[in-house]
Amino acid sequence: MAAHCSLQAKRLLLDPKFEGYKLSLEPLACYQLQLDAAVAEVKLRDDQYTLDHMRAFGMYNYLHLDSWYQDNVYYVDQFGRIMNLSVTLDTALQKPREVFRLPTDLTAYDNRLCASVHFSSSMWVTLSDGTGRLYLIKSGKRGNSTSEKWEIVFNEELGSPFIVAHSVSFVKSGTHSVAVLLLRVEKDELDTKGSGFHITLEWVTVAEISKEGDHRYEILKRRVLQGKSVPHYAAIEPSGDGLMIVSYKPFKFMQAEDNKSEESGDAEATNEKKDPLYYWQQTEDDVTITVHIPEDITKDDIKVRFSPDNICVILKDQPPLMEGKLYSSVDHESCTWIIRENKSLEISLIKKNEGPRWPELVVGDTRGEFIMDSSQCSEIAESLMHLTSEVMNPNPEKENPPCNAQELEECDAFLEDSASLCRFDGDTLKVTHVINLGSNQYLFSVVVDPKEMPCFCLRHDVDALLWQPHSDQPENMWEHIATFNALGYVQASKQDKKFMVCAPDYSYAALCECLRRVFIYRQPTPLATVLYNRKEGRQVGQVAKQLVTTLEANDPILGFQATSERLFVLTTKTLFLIKVNSGN
Repeated sequence: MAAHCSLQAKRLLLDPKFEGYKLSLEPLACYQLQLDAAVAEVKLRDDQYTLDHMRAFGMYNYLHLDSWYQDNVYYVDQFGRIMNLSVTLDTALQKPREVFRLPTDLTAYDNRLCASVHFSSSMWVTLSDGTGRLYLIKSGKRGNSTSEKWEIVFNEELGSPFIVAHSVSFVKSGTHSVAVLLLRVEKDELDTKGSGFHITLEWVTVAEISKEGDHRYEILKRRVLQGKSVPHYAAIEPSGDGLMIVSYKPFKFMQAEDNKSEESGDAEATNEKKDPLYYWQQTEDDVTITVHIPEDITKDDIKVRFSPDNICVILKDQPPLMEGKLYSSVDHESCTWIIRENKSLEISLIKKNEGPRWPELVVGDTRGEFIMDSSQCSEIAESLMHLTSEVMNPNPEKENPPCNAQELEECDAFLEDSASLCRFDGDTLKVTHVINLGSNQYLFSVVVDPKEMPCFCLRHDVDALLWQPHSDQPENMWEHIATFNALGYVQASKQDKKFMVCAPDYSYAALCECLRRVFIYRQPTPLATVLYNRKEGRQVGQVAKQLVTTLEANDPILGFQATSERLFVLTTKTLFLIKVNSGN
């Protein structure tokens, strides 16, 4: 069974006294580079009309940040070249340079998706050209033209086109492996009432195989998950042992054919409702247990042992029918048992402490069923009567209304109020942990530490809280590491929002619209001058600034990435750099 968990926010990272963002007119240095060739944007076709197509491919971030090497970004241009910009000094920017060229001629494919890149480690890159072919590349030390050399070590056609959602590189038992998560939106002929499509996440593990001194990479495992909505977040654990998914609708593994028959047999066995092993009733003074026994059982075959806190019932030479610690103590010398005419064993336990009701008979034993008589039902209903009323809101106090009468604003409403976070085990392919996110709307994800899983940001009330998954810490699997005050509320009002990011050092968060405008929200910082709140007449110690930048471009924004110092914004023909923080 999956463990139902919850996210525990750290109180020290919340600021209940946050007053809001102050618009700052301070100018930000903005540099722009004209691209040699346009970005390889793939527009949605007529048959890609659903919201899931728009989320997966229409809102795709074409700019890829290399978290292993700060201030390195990559994009794919229309000639199939992977271009890199490595920034060391803003005032001495070089043009993006080519680091790799896709072997396929992309213009020859009608049915293709955008090319996607993911940096699995400091030396390994996974790459999809959008036609259904996966590449595993050994890159050398990136961001340095002398030691960087992209070399294909594995490439294979894997069916219909996909994009790379996530990948990790790890070594187990001396063998190097790369696990990749491939995302597809596929036609579903059986779905007549829904959108007509389903989402598949294919978890592919490519490992180094040694045969007669020849080292090469081959596919070790291919596992497929299926769902009905594009996941907001999907990431493989650094060890390759598990998978975490945040999605509106649940995902489940599609078993291989040989496992299906076994699984259906198990499902039938579990679906058959088993009859209770025993029935029990109670009053304030005693507990009565009834057990149905086989016809051939006689009085001599039954052994019942009582002690102040335990009971043991054995029929013939079989394992104990009932054995364990009783919920509360009994007067064991007064306890009795008899065989009734209808071949049932009736056991009477006399409670030591009269009055309190027992919620269970034998601690941890769920094989029995509690039967409540009508007088007990009416007694419980009467005791709860004061909590209900047939009149709606019969006597509210005007000073203390029974509920918050303040209406939600339009920007607070969103459709997906039942998203969940699930952790899947790689061996059993079962869900081990589930968190119902409820109204904690997913906002964005970011890589804070490339050795860890990507963080995800959720809206909690008006704030945006950043969570770091720790797959190796079952007791603290999701840690609250940062808070962006009021950002959940602020972003909801931006109707043209396209991308949202934050700095890996949490110093600011930023979002961009589809065209031109970029909004930056800094964390509260101490003031160098004295500032007073005019309404309350008190001195303000720190202030959070909002900055707005308008890009000199009419092309739509295709990519958006943040580092601790600067923002990178990609349009069809231009790459912009916005200097947000000065370097340490």
